[in-house]
Amino acid sequence: MRASRAEPGTGKRLMPSILIIEQILNGLQFGVMLFLMAAGLTLIFGVMGLINLAHGSLYMVGAFAAAWVAGATDSFILAMAAALAAAAAAGALTEILVIRRLYSAAHLDQVLATFALILIFSEGTRFVFGSFPLFLDVPQQLSGSILLPGGIQYPLYRLTLIGIGLLVALGLWLLTARTRIGIQIRAGENDREMIAALGVDITRLYTLVFALGAGLAGLAGALVGAIQSVQVGMGEPVLILAFVVIVIGGIGSIRGAFIGSILVGLTDTLGGVFLPEFFKLFMQSDAATQTGSALASMAVYILMGIVLIRCPTGLFGARA
Repeated sequence: MRASRAEPGTGKRLMPSILIIEQILNGLQFGVMLFLMAAGLTLIFGVMGLINLAHGSLYMVGAFAAAWVAGATDSFILAMAAALAAAAAAGALTEILVIRRLYSAAHLDQVLATFALILIFSEGTRFVFGSFPLFLDVPQQLSGSILLPGGIQYPLYRLTLIGIGLLVALGLWLLTARTRIGIQIRAGENDREMIAALGVDITRLYTLVFALGAGLAGLAGALVGAIQSVQVGMGEPVLILAFVVIVIGGIGSIRGAFIGSILVGLTDTLGGVFLPEFFKLFMQSDAATQTGSALASMAVYILMGIVLIRCPTGLFGARA
């Protein structure tokens, strides 16, 4: 996901204002894809109190399922459906077989167990698909660029990713705020024992939440797989940023995950493109590139530190 952040819509030298707008759009695309990862992660953490390091592996499962189905059927829609279904099924199965035994365990035990799941998923995927990357083509209907106001040529597929991410964000908000299951999920974040006492099947609720989070991660992996290679271990770098997102936004908050994702996506993308250029104003080119790139890699963590100084529970986290 990170590797595609700074690709301009055209290969030509761009006017500064056009370049800025393009990179803002790239940052939004990166952010909404991070949101698909972070939303499921924050739900799982908020409702179950579980630190799930294997969430990035479910992102990888979705990407590989999409690449395999697309290669077999040449259908992008079927590939996306397969990614969502495969990741959700893998998540539900993982929750039933492994995660269910970790809810009452210490956080260190959860970390160790879910780290072991990363290794299992990685080696299992390598056994099934091999060690070489797979490639998922952008569908022909979404290939090419579209002309935006101001004469900006921007890839249609990236705009589609932004639109899908926004629709998913709206759907999750409606799910959690306007449905019965959403009420149960929000109640589970606050008092699991009470909703269990009221007759809610907490075991089924946990499995549903875990499968939902896994499905969103798998969908993100499949969508991003069309603009970068699909390979073993692709989920771990994204998982780190997803944890940054939920710390910034506040654990358990869908709104916080969305705002945090956009902030991280813009910070990461704009920093990677413009910080080296900024330092070139008063440093030699090589030194400016090295310094700017180093600071750009730290920018999201600096942002997280600033937010935590002002809001120790995140932007929208529950106040103690």
